[in-house]
Amino acid sequence: MTRINKDTHIAIIGLGYVGLPLAVAFAKYFRVTGFDTNPERISELCSGYDSTLEIDGEQLIQVKNNLSFSSNDASIQAADIYIITVPTPIDKYNHPDLQHLYRASETVGKYLKTGDLVIYESTVYPGVTEDECAPVLAKTSGLRFNIDFSCGYSPERINPGDKEHTLTKILKITSGSNAQAAIDVDDLYRTIITAGTYRAPGIRVAEAAKVIENAQRDINIAFVNELAKIFNLIGLDTLDVLEAAGTKWNFLNFKPGLVGGHCIGVDPYYLAQKAQEAGYHPEIILAGRRLNDGMGQYIADEVIKLMVRKKIQVTGSEVLILGFTFKENCPDVRNTRVIDIVTRLKEYHVEICILDPWADPAQVLLEYGITCQKEQIKGRKFDAVIGAVAHREFETLDMSQLCNENTVIYDIKGMLPADITDGRL
Repeated sequence: MTRINKDTHIAIIGLGYVGLPLAVAFAKYFRVTGFDTNPERISELCSGYDSTLEIDGEQLIQVKNNLSFSSNDASIQAADIYIITVPTPIDKYNHPDLQHLYRASETVGKYLKTGDLVIYESTVYPGVTEDECAPVLAKTSGLRFNIDFSCGYSPERINPGDKEHTLTKILKITSGSNAQAAIDVDDLYRTIITAGTYRAPGIRVAEAAKVIENAQRDINIAFVNELAKIFNLIGLDTLDVLEAAGTKWNFLNFKPGLVGGHCIGVDPYYLAQKAQEAGYHPEIILAGRRLNDGMGQYIADEVIKLMVRKKIQVTGSEVLILGFTFKENCPDVRNTRVIDIVTRLKEYHVEICILDPWADPAQVLLEYGITCQKEQIKGRKFDAVIGAVAHREFETLDMSQLCNENTVIYDIKGMLPADITDGRL
């Protein structure tokens, strides 16, 4: 028998792009406590504002009677189900960094009681939930895993900035550390996921399914990025070729470009780590990562070549980059690969201006140490313009106001008219 009922109290640990939508969705049916270690994040949510723009003020008002926010971990002690949605990034050596997961597990472990259920949504390699997190919960709480408490894993499928494929409209994978936990986790998510759930046969299967979703996309994008390099050498327009090939019913629709963000640019390294622990060196996965990680440098070099051909003095030139977030129409700057273009261009001693109506300039300065502006500086014209992120605001941008007669225009996303560009992926 499931134990999910109207009296179920849920604590969400981590209130970012994944945790907040989850908290709001569950608060329509259950009492929910949202916990985050960042007091500023809690303050903004309590005021009815979400800086990630995933949830609007009206949605927060609708569930205010069932949803509370706190940066004090004592607020979660009354919960009987804990859902952990903290980041799982990589370090500077591209190794999985589980420190947020460990700390969140320790926090939950302080208040874990007999009969409680802990569900993880963070992306990990197979085995992390049961082999890494559960022992932390057991040690901190003094309880026995799968006897006194159980665990579940239901990987997040949030697509930041996507208002069509939202949390409840995406099929959810569920799993549990034992038969009853599997039932409870599935029943819990079926209360909010209108698209339905898929109960995996075990936690490791669910963990593996999540990590290969983004590894697959990474490899496919790497393939078309390599095609873009080839077609550039032989004088073909990559987008023209892809459009022609796309007329075949089973051709996969992938476009070349920068691969950043907290999923596609990170998850393959988690799978690679597990493979290497098992004694296997993943050739294709890491080759795709290397190729995609090198695209920023490639784009910068191509722009410089075009400037040289137009006899533009490179040193001291002014280059405008349109967009800095990791994807269009989204304020998320985590792991944006536009920074790779910036870093490479600085090696040529050019002056860089970044225009992005979505990015928070303070966050960009804090995380990357560079200046980003939200509005165009009137009257300023540039020696090169790089269309990096296809924000909808750029669709109506008057390029004549940004360019002089000899400006190089390079389009990464295919967002500018082909007849005005000097180069594109």
